[in-house]
Amino acid sequence: MSDPLDKATSKAPATLGEGCLSRFDPDDLNPEDGTEFPGAAELWQREQAKSEPEKE
Repeated sequence: MSDPLDKATSKAPATLGEGCLSRFDPDDLNPEDGTEFPGAAELWQREQAKSEPEKE
């Protein structure tokens, strides 16, 4: 094992493009790579309510 990164337990999906146009290759993604977060909208609303200035 000459490459120390071979020990890594996870790897990023393949990418397409370069620089600012770099993106994950949709053909290399699977359901485990997703960002499913069903409570995101509620969390966002709760956090936004915290940051609003209080009215007197």
